[in-house]
Amino acid sequence: MENVCRYICCLICLIWVAACICINAKAIEPEPTAKACILMDADTGRILYEKNSEVRLQMASTTKIMTSLLTAESGELDEYFTVDPDAIRVEGSSMGLTEGVKVTRRMLIYGMLLPSGNDAANAAAVSVSGDIESFVELMNKRAAEMGLTSTHFVTPSGLDDYTDEHYSTAKDMALLTAQALKNPDLSAAAATRSICLKYGDGSDCWLKNSNRLLESCEGVIGVKTGFTDKAGRCLVSACRRNGVTLICVTLNDPNDWYDHSRLYDYAFGCYKTVCFEGISVRMPVAGDLYDSETGKSLDFVNVSGGGASITLPAEDAGRVKSTVLLKRFVYMPYAEDFNYPVGYILYTLDGELLESSGIYPDFRAAE
Repeated sequence: MENVCRYICCLICLIWVAACICINAKAIEPEPTAKACILMDADTGRILYEKNSEVRLQMASTTKIMTSLLTAESGELDEYFTVDPDAIRVEGSSMGLTEGVKVTRRMLIYGMLLPSGNDAANAAAVSVSGDIESFVELMNKRAAEMGLTSTHFVTPSGLDDYTDEHYSTAKDMALLTAQALKNPDLSAAAATRSICLKYGDGSDCWLKNSNRLLESCEGVIGVKTGFTDKAGRCLVSACRRNGVTLICVTLNDPNDWYDHSRLYDYAFGCYKTVCFEGISVRMPVAGDLYDSETGKSLDFVNVSGGGASITLPAEDAGRVKSTVLLKRFVYMPYAEDFNYPVGYILYTLDGELLESSGIYPDFRAAE
């Protein structure tokens, strides 16, 4: 009996120690090797982790996020044109453009975001603004409009070996990316692993994405890699899980793939999905409503709806409030397809609307 008690005590101690280790491991934040880093909720702007996020550093080819955004917004994405022969004479990574080739701006967006083509960035700049210098002015103007106060562009591609004036911060790059992902043409390209496009003469243009996270990290939907000797390894990525999109930026990080994966696993582990039930009530009717079987006049009708599943940081889950807004009556005659609500349930956090759900009458259930 003594041995059994000793065994049980040892087992309890082991379970307690293991539980403590798990709790502590979950609570410990990752420690990225990046000089600067940020992890941000793309929808709310909430910062979940940061390290030197407002320090100005070179950002290499992550610059092409801005170049791609301006190209995507310029319109005429599928009209072919001949690339400027001087623009494509550039060192570094390339999508393989040659003199005389006909491309579209959409092709150049893929050429920038997948193989990080410096030739694609310069060709896009000339196509949109007429010359590279004018396009750079457009980049800086747009950065100012976005409130990117610590960002300055010198090139469309991110090549920075000859200048110290091409810089940004992890925070600015995250804010830029949150805006860029709202553009459907850019976001579609950023999430593409590989693609075969057609040059103007009908020949194939095969492109492969250099962003390894698209294959190795669950939920990653982009965005852009970068490297120069001055900037080191730079990476901007976005990841969507359970309806939440996070953006991670690391600047000058020798372990960027690993750091992004760990930061996402850590951050999404801090989120919780909260389910809210809808409502079903009876509302008075204003106007004529009759039972289809008996022909009896009806004074009330059932209305129902609402309900939501909202994913948010666990620390905020208990503070979500639901507010029911209903009209005083269901006014008749009502639209035959019953497709407009008589009220809403609003789900808010600290006064900010998270989600809303409509409430609709069910005339089939009227009594």
